[in-house]
Amino acid sequence: MPEYFESQRGGFLISADPARLDFDAICDFLTRAYWAKGRPREATERAYAHSLVFGLYDGSRQIGVARVLSDTAIFAYLMDVFVHEDYRARGLGKWLLETIFEHPDLKNVRRWMLATSDAHELYARYGFKSPSRPDSWMERLKPFPGEG
Repeated sequence: MPEYFESQRGGFLISADPARLDFDAICDFLTRAYWAKGRPREATERAYAHSLVFGLYDGSRQIGVARVLSDTAIFAYLMDVFVHEDYRARGLGKWLLETIFEHPDLKNVRRWMLATSDAHELYARYGFKSPSRPDSWMERLKPFPGEG
């Protein structure tokens, strides 16, 4: 069995072990997240299978998640950062981010990107800011089947 990156604090654990992920809990989180509205479970499971995923746990209960898509050298995209409502305001989200940025495969990545509508202040603490050349960034957005 391979060893996965983990960090412990009190009774809490952050683990990059995909076998620990509780997709029922993750999909429940994401139904309450504005950025994942309408995302089919199959899309979430497939996306997570191709990402580096960090689960946040209270004992064996999954209470948070974040995932990173990266080439581990030049570029990383941070997504689906979520801490269960009952566990917010305890510093767990900050610890989750700090743990991600210290992961051996990610700590030297040159460019990190993310999208947020409501957490600019949080991410600014970790060096995120608006792109220096926003006019150079483009996107191609394809709706999920059945989505407007």
